[in-house]
Amino acid sequence: MARRRFRSRLPMAVIAAVTMMSTMAATGSPAAEQGPDKPTIRYTEYGIPHIIASTWEGLGTGYGYAAAKDNICTLADTYLMVNAQRSRYLGPDGKTSPGEHQNTTTNLNSDLYFQRIKDNRVVERLVEQPAPNGPEPEVKEAIRGYVQGYNRYLAETGVNNISDPACRGAAWVRPITEMDVYRHAHAEIIMGSADALLDGEVNAAPPGTSAAAPPTLSAARTAKKIRDAMAKSRQQSMGSNALAVGSQGVSGGTSMMLANPHFPWQGKNRMWQSQLTIPGKINVSGASLLGLPAVTIGHDNDVAWSHTIATVAPFGLFDVQVDPLNPTNYLVDGTWQKMTSQQVGVDVLNADGSVGKVTRTLWSTRYGPITTSIQGVPLPWVVSAHAVHDVNMDNLRALNTWFHLDQAKDVNDVVNTLETTQGVPFFNTVASDRKGNALYADIQATANITDEHARSCLTETGKLLFNQALRLPNVPPISILDGKRSECDWPNDPNAVAPGLLDPHKQPRLIRSDFVGNANDSAWLANPEQPLSFPRVMGDTAAPRSLRTQELILTAQNRINGTDGLAGKGFTPENMRQLLFADKSRAADLALNSTVTMCQNIPFGTILVDGNLVNVSEACPILAAWKDHDYTAGSRGSWLFAYYWSFLLGGQGIEKLPWRVPFDPKDPVHTPNSLDSGSSAVRDALGRAVLALRKAGIPLNAPLSDIQKITRNGEQIPIHGSISELGVLNVITPGQVDGKLDVVFGSSFIQEVRFTADGPPQTSSVLAYSQSANPNSPHYADQTKLFSAGQWVTERFTEEQIAASPALEVKVLN
Repeated sequence: MARRRFRSRLPMAVIAAVTMMSTMAATGSPAAEQGPDKPTIRYTEYGIPHIIASTWEGLGTGYGYAAAKDNICTLADTYLMVNAQRSRYLGPDGKTSPGEHQNTTTNLNSDLYFQRIKDNRVVERLVEQPAPNGPEPEVKEAIRGYVQGYNRYLAETGVNNISDPACRGAAWVRPITEMDVYRHAHAEIIMGSADALLDGEVNAAPPGTSAAAPPTLSAARTAKKIRDAMAKSRQQSMGSNALAVGSQGVSGGTSMMLANPHFPWQGKNRMWQSQLTIPGKINVSGASLLGLPAVTIGHDNDVAWSHTIATVAPFGLFDVQVDPLNPTNYLVDGTWQKMTSQQVGVDVLNADGSVGKVTRTLWSTRYGPITTSIQGVPLPWVVSAHAVHDVNMDNLRALNTWFHLDQAKDVNDVVNTLETTQGVPFFNTVASDRKGNALYADIQATANITDEHARSCLTETGKLLFNQALRLPNVPPISILDGKRSECDWPNDPNAVAPGLLDPHKQPRLIRSDFVGNANDSAWLANPEQPLSFPRVMGDTAAPRSLRTQELILTAQNRINGTDGLAGKGFTPENMRQLLFADKSRAADLALNSTVTMCQNIPFGTILVDGNLVNVSEACPILAAWKDHDYTAGSRGSWLFAYYWSFLLGGQGIEKLPWRVPFDPKDPVHTPNSLDSGSSAVRDALGRAVLALRKAGIPLNAPLSDIQKITRNGEQIPIHGSISELGVLNVITPGQVDGKLDVVFGSSFIQEVRFTADGPPQTSSVLAYSQSANPNSPHYADQTKLFSAGQWVTERFTEEQIAASPALEVKVLN
């Protein structure tokens, strides 16, 4: 009845168009190669837009309109940031997130950073270049259309009538230009550097012009501080899992793909789902970072792919010796050169409502801008200074990369796209195709620091950061090169797409028929049966893997071999979804039994913690009863174990824990193991966990659903999953957002795709935080409730499937 009532209100022309497209698709009529005259948005369940047009510009128009309809405030806030105007409208002291994290810098620092990019015409110069370094014609057309669609929605709605209270009536909500979109894209591409270096760049000042510089530390202490800060940052930022299964690993198909990015749940890095179709040219479904008119994680008719955060540092540092009498001079090849000074000014809203101006002098060298900190660790400008070389500052090629991935026919097309565009910024790519292939590729924009170049040019601090002595899982090797020698600059390689990049053919890739995967470790164990080698700049080898990497590999191996307790062998859509949402903890598999044994053997059940006697006897049976080792909503004891594990880790790598069996590079998936139950560190961690929970008023056996939940329009929604350090694939990282408990980042757009020998892809997905950030949208929490219940959305990909949706709504942009 609901469908009939809806259709009676549709204009007959729209009904005819939808029916015609469905019929053409079903009959294979040549007319199916023609799109509608006007961009058309077909909304199906959960507000997912299926956008069809006859041109790239029309496709962009539909995308821009639909994206603005769902998230106008988030997008407008992003354009405010990349145009360096947050201080002008929101004040200089507010917080913003230019990179991967939440609220990492002030509005003023963010504005100074982006204003320098504007003043230097960085993005304008990239847009003006021909492809591959500049946008291809199709990209330009789609972005031109996106601007038209966004502005059309804003004009139809009016700023004062926006339903989202976050920006209703705000003076900073305005029509956009094409350059706004390119600036946003560029900001996403460089965000891997922004978090670590932005504050240091805009606050860098020569000695004597700022507060007293912190004392210079030894190379070892500086390297350790940077390593620890980067490790903590990686634990609190974006991540991902991706698993591609080939023909030898599936049951009832040719290949499968699981995409499970762990992106922020708020702000500019939200993902947004859509299908984009130009008949005969492109038909792609999936998600992208909000405001980028392409699918960046998804599938077309023949290929499915995802990205994961790689262990490649998207920047490098150069240590330049400065003149003690004139510290803005630096030495290169025995000759003193002058740093470049640049006055950067931004408008600032004063406390009295007036608008003032803040101007700051920023400094640069031949290698790049000077920074006086990295991830909050001071790099004093005293006898030397540190210059930043950002591998992605001149990268707008990623837009070309994603447009080509959206049209790939097999995994060889994927590899060719990655090599010829070299636009992927700090991401791995994992893909499967209809032919039965599974691909892992870490082919991206990487600094051309070969192992030989590193040996010749690393400083003492750089050696400690770059080599394997100080490594932690997921932490990239940071290069600090000798800036006194011009030969230490990143050399140009004739096979690279742009100057200073590593030859893409030297970057790791692997195609197999069983499986490949990545969970943010290096490329070494994409499949443990075929370990990969590569230049050190891309990550480590023969080193401990994170617990999440172990869990991903074991899940794949056990399912393919049929040793996981489920029926049969090989992956199906049902068991792939089931295994992800089982929320199993690798840490618990490795350590729970030893922990229970330790707990039961504590004299009098009491542990002394910081002068407090803590009785932990209540914890023993609770942990012993937690037999499934899972972080599903009803699990009891899981929250206690999470606290205990966090105290035990203390920010260090798993190999530093008191294991009886140490890490063995010949058995990297199963080692280290066997926690020493007699260790004082283990007892202390349990005591601290019990004490912390009691102080917080949380029962030790509280179900996860009572604690880990979010509030949407007054309704509390339990969220299953847990932190990466526990080795849970379904990563959920809770935290404070605007003073309330929420999810900071974690599983976002999750998609599983199965290909068969013929027929359309069979796909299920769920967007964990839903399509819209607007609390007044019907799609503000609908998929969040699905995610909470462990349910998925069956995708509608073909024209017949779209037309059959009982929730179908059609918007023709006349």
